[in-house]
Amino acid sequence: MIPFNIPPRTGEEEKYIQEAIASSKICGDGGFTKRCNHWLEEHFSAQKALLTTSGTTALEMAALLCDLQEGDEVILPSFTFSTTATSFVLARAKLVFVDIRPDTMNIDEKKIEEAITERTKVIAVVHYAGVACEMDTILEIAKRHGLLVVEDAAQGVNAYYKGKALGTIGDLGCYSFHETKNYSMGEGGALIINDPRYNERAEIIREKGTNRSQFFRGQVAKYNWVDYGSSYLPSELNAAYLWPQLLHADEINQDRLNSWNAYYEALKPLQERGDIELPTVPEGCVHNAHMFYLKCKDLDVRTAFISYMKEQGVSCVFHYVPLHSAPAGLRYGRFHGEDVYTTKESDRLVRLPLYYGLKEEDRNTVIAAVKRFFIGE
Repeated sequence: MIPFNIPPRTGEEEKYIQEAIASSKICGDGGFTKRCNHWLEEHFSAQKALLTTSGTTALEMAALLCDLQEGDEVILPSFTFSTTATSFVLARAKLVFVDIRPDTMNIDEKKIEEAITERTKVIAVVHYAGVACEMDTILEIAKRHGLLVVEDAAQGVNAYYKGKALGTIGDLGCYSFHETKNYSMGEGGALIINDPRYNERAEIIREKGTNRSQFFRGQVAKYNWVDYGSSYLPSELNAAYLWPQLLHADEINQDRLNSWNAYYEALKPLQERGDIELPTVPEGCVHNAHMFYLKCKDLDVRTAFISYMKEQGVSCVFHYVPLHSAPAGLRYGRFHGEDVYTTKESDRLVRLPLYYGLKEEDRNTVIAAVKRFFIGE
Protein backbone atom coordinates (compact mmCIF):
# COMPACT_ATOMS: atom_id res chain seq x y z
CA MET A 1 0.00 0.00 0.00
CA ILE A 2 1.29 3.45 -0.94
CA PRO A 3 0.37 5.54 2.12
CA PHE A 4 -1.37 8.87 1.88
CA ASN A 5 1.25 10.48 4.12
CA ILE A 6 4.62 9.77 5.70
CA PRO A 7 5.81 12.37 8.24
CA PRO A 8 8.83 14.34 6.98
CA ARG A 9 12.21 13.28 8.29
CA THR A 10 15.68 14.42 7.27
CA GLY A 11 17.68 11.84 9.24
CA GLU A 12 19.20 14.48 11.53
CA GLU A 13 16.34 14.64 14.01
CA GLU A 14 17.85 12.16 16.48
CA LYS A 15 21.09 14.13 16.61
CA TYR A 16 19.35 17.34 17.60
CA ILE A 17 17.03 15.59 20.04
CA GLN A 18 20.09 14.14 21.76
CA GLU A 19 21.56 17.63 21.86
CA ALA A 20 18.39 18.90 23.52
CA ILE A 21 18.52 16.09 26.10
CA ALA A 22 22.17 16.81 26.81
CA SER A 23 21.35 20.48 27.45
CA SER A 24 19.34 19.41 30.53
CA LYS A 25 16.48 21.66 29.40
CA ILE A 26 13.69 19.83 27.64
CA CYS A 27 10.74 21.97 28.74
CA GLY A 28 9.49 24.86 26.65
CA ASP A 29 11.22 27.96 25.34
CA GLY A 30 14.75 26.64 25.33
CA GLY A 31 17.46 26.90 22.72
CA PHE A 32 15.78 24.93 19.93
CA THR A 33 12.50 26.76 20.36
CA LYS A 34 14.32 30.07 20.06
CA ARG A 35 16.23 28.85 16.99
CA CYS A 36 12.98 27.88 15.29
CA ASN A 37 11.35 31.20 16.21
CA HIS A 38 14.29 33.13 14.79
CA TRP A 39 14.33 31.04 11.60
CA LEU A 40 10.66 31.74 10.96
CA GLU A 41 11.14 35.46 11.60
CA GLU A 42 14.19 35.69 9.37
CA HIS A 43 13.03 33.56 6.43
CA PHE A 44 9.47 34.85 6.26
CA SER A 45 10.14 38.46 7.34
CA ALA A 46 7.82 37.92 10.29
CA GLN A 47 7.68 40.61 12.97
CA LYS A 48 7.55 37.95 15.71
CA ALA A 49 7.13 34.16 15.74
CA LEU A 50 6.28 32.03 18.77
CA LEU A 51 6.39 28.24 18.53
CA THR A 52 3.31 26.59 20.08
CA THR A 53 2.14 23.10 20.96
CA SER A 54 -0.01 22.86 17.83
CA GLY A 55 -1.62 24.82 15.02
CA THR A 56 -4.78 24.61 17.12
CA THR A 57 -3.22 26.38 20.10
CA ALA A 58 -1.70 28.99 17.79
CA LEU A 59 -5.25 29.71 16.61
CA GLU A 60 -6.51 29.76 20.20
CA MET A 61 -3.86 32.34 21.09
CA ALA A 62 -4.79 34.41 18.04
CA ALA A 63 -8.45 34.32 19.02
CA LEU A 64 -7.63 35.43 22.58
CA LEU A 65 -5.49 38.28 21.29
CA CYS A 66 -8.49 39.52 19.27
CA ASP A 67 -10.13 40.30 22.64
CA LEU A 68 -13.55 39.07 21.58
CA GLN A 69 -16.62 39.58 23.73
CA GLU A 70 -19.66 37.34 24.11
CA GLY A 71 -21.65 37.45 20.87
CA ASP A 72 -18.98 39.08 18.70
CA GLU A 73 -18.90 37.58 15.23
CA VAL A 74 -16.12 36.02 13.18
CA ILE A 75 -16.48 35.48 9.44
CA LEU A 76 -14.80 32.33 8.13
CA PRO A 77 -15.19 29.60 5.51
CA SER A 78 -17.08 26.42 6.36
CA PHE A 79 -14.64 24.34 4.33
CA THR A 80 -11.88 24.05 6.93
CA PHE A 81 -10.76 21.93 9.87
CA SER A 82 -12.72 22.21 13.09
CA THR A 83 -9.99 24.08 14.96
CA THR A 84 -10.37 27.18 12.79
CA ALA A 85 -13.83 27.41 14.31
CA THR A 86 -13.29 26.06 17.83
CA SER A 87 -10.56 28.59 18.60
CA PHE A 88 -13.06 31.41 18.16
CA VAL A 89 -15.86 29.52 19.91
CA LEU A 90 -13.56 29.20 22.95
CA ALA A 91 -13.08 32.96 22.76
CA ARG A 92 -16.91 33.35 22.99
CA ALA A 93 -17.52 34.41 19.39
CA LYS A 94 -20.40 33.58 17.08
CA LEU A 95 -19.36 31.97 13.80
CA VAL A 96 -20.59 33.31 10.47
CA PHE A 97 -19.74 30.96 7.61
CA VAL A 98 -19.62 32.15 4.01
CA ASP A 99 -19.22 30.31 0.73
CA ILE A 100 -15.93 29.38 -0.93
CA ARG A 101 -14.49 29.89 -4.39
CA PRO A 102 -14.64 26.69 -6.48
CA ASP A 103 -11.25 27.32 -8.09
CA THR A 104 -9.07 27.52 -4.94
CA MET A 105 -11.47 26.20 -2.26
CA ASN A 106 -10.66 29.37 -0.30
CA ILE A 107 -13.12 31.83 1.23
CA ASP A 108 -14.90 33.84 -1.47
CA GLU A 109 -13.72 37.38 -0.86
CA LYS A 110 -16.82 38.68 -2.67
CA LYS A 111 -19.09 37.10 -0.05
CA ILE A 112 -17.43 38.61 3.00
CA GLU A 113 -18.71 42.18 3.02
CA GLU A 114 -22.38 41.27 2.84
CA ALA A 115 -21.92 39.06 5.93
CA ILE A 116 -20.56 41.91 8.07
CA THR A 117 -22.77 43.18 10.90
CA GLU A 118 -22.24 45.61 13.78
CA ARG A 119 -21.02 42.61 15.84
CA THR A 120 -18.35 41.49 13.34
CA LYS A 121 -14.83 41.75 14.73
CA VAL A 122 -12.64 39.32 12.76
CA ILE A 123 -12.23 37.83 9.30
CA ALA A 124 -10.53 34.44 9.59
CA VAL A 125 -9.12 33.22 6.29
CA VAL A 126 -7.82 29.73 5.51
CA HIS A 127 -5.15 29.27 2.84
CA TYR A 128 -6.29 25.89 1.58
CA ALA A 129 -3.58 23.58 0.20
CA GLY A 130 -1.00 26.33 0.63
CA VAL A 131 -2.67 28.52 -2.01
CA ALA A 132 -3.34 32.06 -0.82
CA CYS A 133 -6.72 33.70 -0.43
CA GLU A 134 -7.25 36.99 -2.30
CA MET A 135 -5.63 38.96 0.49
CA ASP A 136 -5.57 42.45 -1.06
CA THR A 137 -9.35 42.49 -1.30
CA ILE A 138 -9.79 40.98 2.16
CA LEU A 139 -7.42 43.46 3.79
CA GLU A 140 -9.20 46.37 2.08
CA ILE A 141 -12.57 45.17 3.41
CA ALA A 142 -11.12 44.71 6.90
CA LYS A 143 -9.58 48.18 6.91
CA ARG A 144 -12.79 49.82 5.74
CA HIS A 145 -14.82 48.14 8.49
CA GLY A 146 -12.20 48.22 11.26
CA LEU A 147 -11.84 44.43 11.44
CA LEU A 148 -8.93 42.18 12.36
CA VAL A 149 -7.66 39.55 9.92
CA VAL A 150 -6.40 36.19 11.23
CA GLU A 151 -4.69 33.87 8.76
CA ASP A 152 -5.08 30.15 9.30
CA ALA A 153 -1.93 29.25 7.38
CA ALA A 154 -1.68 25.76 8.86
CA GLN A 155 -1.11 24.43 5.34
CA GLY A 156 0.72 27.51 4.12
CA VAL A 157 4.23 27.38 5.58
CA ASN A 158 6.68 28.51 2.89
CA ALA A 159 3.93 29.64 0.50
CA TYR A 160 3.50 33.22 -0.71
CA TYR A 161 1.04 35.84 -1.90
CA LYS A 162 2.52 38.60 -4.06
CA GLY A 163 5.92 38.09 -2.46
CA LYS A 164 4.68 37.95 1.14
CA ALA A 165 4.81 34.76 3.18
CA LEU A 166 1.40 33.40 4.13
CA GLY A 167 0.79 34.05 7.81
CA THR A 168 2.59 37.41 7.69
CA ILE A 169 -0.10 39.37 5.83
CA GLY A 170 -2.97 39.79 8.29
CA ASP A 171 -2.80 40.93 11.91
CA LEU A 172 -2.02 37.43 13.14
CA GLY A 173 -1.04 34.20 11.39
CA CYS A 174 -1.00 30.57 12.48
CA TYR A 175 1.16 27.68 11.27
CA SER A 176 0.91 23.96 11.91
CA PHE A 177 3.78 21.50 12.25
CA HIS A 178 1.57 18.42 12.62
CA GLU A 179 2.92 15.18 11.17
CA THR A 180 0.79 15.68 8.05
CA LYS A 181 2.33 19.07 7.25
CA ASN A 182 5.32 19.93 5.05
CA TYR A 183 7.51 20.46 8.12
CA SER A 184 6.71 18.58 11.30
CA MET A 185 7.47 18.28 14.99
CA GLY A 186 4.81 15.61 15.52
CA GLU A 187 2.40 18.02 17.15
CA GLY A 188 3.26 21.71 17.00
CA GLY A 189 2.59 25.07 15.46
CA ALA A 190 3.54 28.72 15.55
CA LEU A 191 1.82 32.04 16.09
CA ILE A 192 3.00 34.78 13.74
CA ILE A 193 2.45 38.28 15.15
CA ASN A 194 2.45 41.01 12.53
CA ASP A 195 1.45 43.90 14.80
CA PRO A 196 3.92 44.53 17.65
CA ARG A 197 1.17 45.76 19.97
CA TYR A 198 0.30 42.06 20.50
CA ASN A 199 3.82 40.93 21.39
CA GLU A 200 3.75 41.35 25.14
CA ARG A 201 0.30 39.87 25.72
CA ALA A 202 1.04 36.95 23.40
CA GLU A 203 4.05 36.02 25.52
CA ILE A 204 1.93 36.26 28.66
CA ILE A 205 -0.87 34.10 27.26
CA ARG A 206 1.69 31.55 26.08
CA GLU A 207 3.37 31.45 29.52
CA LYS A 208 0.30 30.48 31.55
CA GLY A 209 -0.75 34.08 32.10
CA THR A 210 2.56 35.15 33.64
CA ASN A 211 5.17 37.70 32.59
CA ARG A 212 7.86 35.02 32.87
CA SER A 213 9.43 35.93 29.52
CA GLN A 214 10.01 39.48 30.71
CA PHE A 215 11.57 38.12 33.89
CA PHE A 216 14.07 35.99 31.99
CA ARG A 217 15.00 39.01 29.87
CA GLY A 218 15.65 41.00 33.05
CA GLN A 219 12.79 43.43 32.39
CA VAL A 220 11.06 42.72 35.72
CA ALA A 221 12.49 41.70 39.11
CA LYS A 222 10.07 38.78 39.52
CA TYR A 223 7.29 37.33 37.49
CA ASN A 224 3.61 37.28 38.41
CA TRP A 225 0.28 36.03 37.19
CA VAL A 226 -0.95 39.04 35.23
CA ASP A 227 -3.53 37.78 32.69
CA TYR A 228 -5.37 34.79 31.33
CA GLY A 229 -3.15 32.16 29.74
CA SER A 230 -2.32 28.53 29.31
CA SER A 231 0.69 26.31 28.61
CA TYR A 232 1.23 26.82 24.91
CA LEU A 233 4.98 26.10 24.97
CA PRO A 234 6.15 23.02 23.04
CA SER A 235 8.74 20.69 24.46
CA GLU A 236 12.35 21.26 23.39
CA LEU A 237 12.31 17.68 22.08
CA ASN A 238 9.60 18.63 19.60
CA ALA A 239 11.42 21.80 18.60
CA ALA A 240 14.65 19.83 18.13
CA TYR A 241 12.79 17.47 15.77
CA LEU A 242 11.56 20.43 13.72
CA TRP A 243 14.90 22.24 13.56
CA PRO A 244 16.67 20.11 10.89
CA GLN A 245 13.58 20.27 8.68
CA LEU A 246 13.73 24.06 8.75
CA LEU A 247 17.40 23.84 7.85
CA HIS A 248 16.41 21.69 4.85
CA ALA A 249 13.21 23.62 4.12
CA ASP A 250 14.02 24.44 0.50
CA GLU A 251 15.03 20.85 -0.26
CA ILE A 252 11.80 19.52 1.25
CA ASN A 253 9.76 22.13 -0.59
CA GLN A 254 11.34 21.31 -3.95
CA ASP A 255 10.88 17.59 -3.47
CA ARG A 256 7.15 18.08 -2.83
CA LEU A 257 6.85 20.47 -5.78
CA ASN A 258 8.45 17.85 -8.03
CA SER A 259 5.74 15.35 -7.09
CA TRP A 260 2.98 17.95 -7.39
CA ASN A 261 4.15 19.02 -10.85
CA ALA A 262 4.51 15.42 -12.00
CA TYR A 263 0.93 14.66 -10.94
CA TYR A 264 -0.37 17.78 -12.65
CA GLU A 265 1.33 17.16 -15.99
CA ALA A 266 0.43 13.49 -16.08
CA LEU A 267 -3.23 14.05 -15.19
CA LYS A 268 -3.82 17.15 -17.31
CA PRO A 269 -5.20 15.05 -20.21
CA LEU A 270 -7.93 13.77 -17.88
CA GLN A 271 -8.93 17.36 -17.15
CA GLU A 272 -8.99 18.14 -20.86
CA ARG A 273 -11.30 15.14 -21.36
CA GLY A 274 -13.62 16.46 -18.65
CA ASP A 275 -13.07 13.51 -16.31
CA ILE A 276 -11.57 15.52 -13.46
CA GLU A 277 -10.65 19.03 -12.36
CA LEU A 278 -7.15 19.87 -11.15
CA PRO A 279 -6.01 22.49 -8.62
CA THR A 280 -5.86 26.17 -9.56
CA VAL A 281 -3.01 28.43 -8.45
CA PRO A 282 -3.94 32.07 -9.20
CA GLU A 283 -1.44 34.57 -10.53
CA GLY A 284 0.62 36.10 -7.74
CA CYS A 285 0.41 32.97 -5.59
CA VAL A 286 3.37 30.66 -4.96
CA HIS A 287 2.13 27.43 -3.38
CA ASN A 288 4.12 24.94 -1.32
CA ALA A 289 2.77 21.65 -2.71
CA HIS A 290 1.10 20.92 0.60
CA MET A 291 -1.33 18.61 -1.12
CA PHE A 292 -2.40 17.42 -4.52
CA TYR A 293 -6.11 16.99 -5.01
CA LEU A 294 -8.40 16.35 -7.92
CA LYS A 295 -12.13 16.75 -8.20
CA CYS A 296 -14.37 13.99 -9.47
CA LYS A 297 -17.69 14.57 -11.20
CA ASP A 298 -19.71 14.02 -8.02
CA LEU A 299 -19.79 12.22 -4.68
CA ASP A 300 -20.67 8.84 -6.19
CA VAL A 301 -17.68 8.94 -8.54
CA ARG A 302 -15.40 10.04 -5.71
CA THR A 303 -16.57 7.19 -3.49
CA ALA A 304 -15.97 4.68 -6.27
CA PHE A 305 -12.57 6.24 -7.03
CA ILE A 306 -11.33 6.01 -3.42
CA SER A 307 -12.47 2.40 -3.23
CA TYR A 308 -10.79 1.52 -6.52
CA MET A 309 -7.52 3.18 -5.53
CA LYS A 310 -7.51 1.22 -2.27
CA GLU A 311 -7.88 -2.00 -4.26
CA GLN A 312 -4.88 -0.85 -6.32
CA GLY A 313 -2.80 -0.37 -3.18
CA VAL A 314 -3.04 3.43 -3.11
CA SER A 315 -4.40 5.32 -0.12
CA CYS A 316 -6.47 8.36 -1.14
CA VAL A 317 -8.67 10.42 1.16
CA PHE A 318 -11.41 13.01 0.95
CA HIS A 319 -11.17 16.14 3.06
CA TYR A 320 -13.39 18.31 5.23
CA VAL A 321 -17.07 17.82 5.84
CA PRO A 322 -18.32 21.45 5.79
CA LEU A 323 -18.49 22.79 9.33
CA HIS A 324 -21.83 24.56 8.94
CA SER A 325 -23.54 21.19 8.47
CA ALA A 326 -21.87 19.60 11.52
CA PRO A 327 -23.66 19.43 14.90
CA ALA A 328 -21.29 21.95 16.49
CA GLY A 329 -21.47 24.21 13.44
CA LEU A 330 -25.25 24.36 13.77
CA ARG A 331 -24.89 25.14 17.47
CA TYR A 332 -22.21 27.81 17.30
CA GLY A 333 -22.72 29.49 13.96
CA ARG A 334 -24.77 30.21 10.90
CA PHE A 335 -24.19 30.19 7.16
CA HIS A 336 -24.66 33.58 5.56
CA GLY A 337 -25.98 33.54 2.01
CA GLU A 338 -26.29 30.51 -0.21
CA ASP A 339 -24.12 27.42 -0.05
CA VAL A 340 -23.42 27.27 -3.78
CA TYR A 341 -19.98 25.65 -3.73
CA THR A 342 -18.95 24.64 -0.21
CA THR A 343 -20.83 21.34 -0.01
CA LYS A 344 -20.82 20.60 -3.72
CA GLU A 345 -17.07 21.02 -4.15
CA SER A 346 -16.14 19.28 -0.88
CA ASP A 347 -18.13 16.24 -2.04
CA ARG A 348 -16.01 16.04 -5.20
CA LEU A 349 -12.52 16.56 -3.81
CA VAL A 350 -10.06 13.70 -3.21
CA ARG A 351 -6.40 13.90 -2.21
CA LEU A 352 -3.59 11.79 -3.67
CA PRO A 353 -0.52 10.60 -1.73
CA LEU A 354 2.02 13.40 -1.39
CA TYR A 355 4.90 13.60 1.04
CA TYR A 356 8.61 14.36 1.25
CA GLY A 357 10.52 11.45 -0.25
CA LEU A 358 7.65 10.06 -2.34
CA LYS A 359 9.45 7.72 -4.75
CA GLU A 360 9.08 8.29 -8.48
CA GLU A 361 8.04 4.65 -8.97
CA ASP A 362 5.30 5.03 -6.35
CA ARG A 363 4.16 8.30 -7.89
CA ASN A 364 3.96 6.60 -11.28
CA THR A 365 1.94 3.78 -9.72
CA VAL A 366 -0.54 6.35 -8.40
CA ILE A 367 -0.78 8.07 -11.79
CA ALA A 368 -1.30 4.79 -13.62
CA ALA A 369 -4.08 3.77 -11.23
CA VAL A 370 -5.85 7.12 -11.64
CA LYS A 371 -5.73 6.75 -15.44
CA ARG A 372 -7.04 3.18 -15.31
CA PHE A 373 -10.02 4.28 -13.26
CA PHE A 374 -11.04 7.06 -15.63
CA ILE A 375 -10.01 5.76 -19.07
CA GLY A 376 -8.96 2.14 -18.57
CA GLU A 377 -5.29 2.63 -19.52
